[in-house]
Amino acid sequence: MAAFRSVGWLAKWLAFLVPFACTVSAAPPDDHRVVLYYQTGLGTDTTHVSLLPLIQAEDTISATHVLIAALHIIDDDGGLHLNDQPPDSSVFDTMWDEAAQLQAAGVKVMCMVGGAAAGSFERLDGDDASFEKYYGPLYQLIGAHNVEGLDLDVEETFSLDGVVRLIDRLKADFGDDFIITLAPVASALTEGGGNLSGFNYFDLEAQRGSSIAFYNAQFYFGWGNAGSASDYESIIDDGFAANRVVMGLLSNPDNGNGFVDLDSEASVLQELITENGNFGGVANWEYFNSLPGGKDAPYQWASWMAEHMQAARKMARSEISPSEALWRGVRKLGRRVRREAKKSYHRYIV
Repeated sequence: MAAFRSVGWLAKWLAFLVPFACTVSAAPPDDHRVVLYYQTGLGTDTTHVSLLPLIQAEDTISATHVLIAALHIIDDDGGLHLNDQPPDSSVFDTMWDEAAQLQAAGVKVMCMVGGAAAGSFERLDGDDASFEKYYGPLYQLIGAHNVEGLDLDVEETFSLDGVVRLIDRLKADFGDDFIITLAPVASALTEGGGNLSGFNYFDLEAQRGSSIAFYNAQFYFGWGNAGSASDYESIIDDGFAANRVVMGLLSNPDNGNGFVDLDSEASVLQELITENGNFGGVANWEYFNSLPGGKDAPYQWASWMAEHMQAARKMARSEISPSEALWRGVRKLGRRVRREAKKSYHRYIV
């Protein structure tokens, strides 16, 4: 009788899992983004790290976005610096020339504002007169260098009204095609997760999601683990669509804490793309020493990522065994249970 009850219990669970197992075919995939942050080596001809191999070294152009970093509003007079120099300094002439060549080849070239050096967003968060003073140099830079978008890396307190005002102004001045992205730590895209920005990203997405192209979420420095699919899936389970979230990675262990080796990352990408056909893509911090090529061939990171995401897409479309379908169904069920438990927990503590 006990054996019969066990079989009956298993049959009920298998019946419950069948719908999950039968609906795991991937959604039609987007063109997964390959985003590169470009900071070290953009300063002078003697230390310049060229962007041109991204469009010249290989038959296929793999990079989709290059983000020049980092712009800072550096003083109370509204001065703007690109790292340690004014953006129009002659030390950047080669960089701006190469950026134009990338744009001609179809790569989107943007600038990152903010980052670890605080102050820029505080200055943009004042009254209207103050905002105009500090926004003006950004406006001039975008027009002078045909910058196609801004990546807002807010690692200081910035009000929701402040970021909404900035987004609205950029769209009003440069049109709907101007690309606006944000770079939160990954945990900020989960309910109750750690956040460096001051405002709530769920509130921002609800108010201005249509004006934001995507989020370059930082899965390093303890804010997210790129070595497994679970932290990325937590973001999706909490409400952000996969095509809105780019997985930010360290490109070299020398660039900080949280590097995941490429072989391990390939397995994570396979899992994520198999279950999220509209996976948002990957970003790297940062370009100049990206593996596998390192300083001699940093462009290889983009092609490596593009090739592995393409391979994952092909595998996701291939037929799978019944056991694999069942396992995917179990994982989907587990994610759903985890999501509902998390919602119940937050309702309880609130």
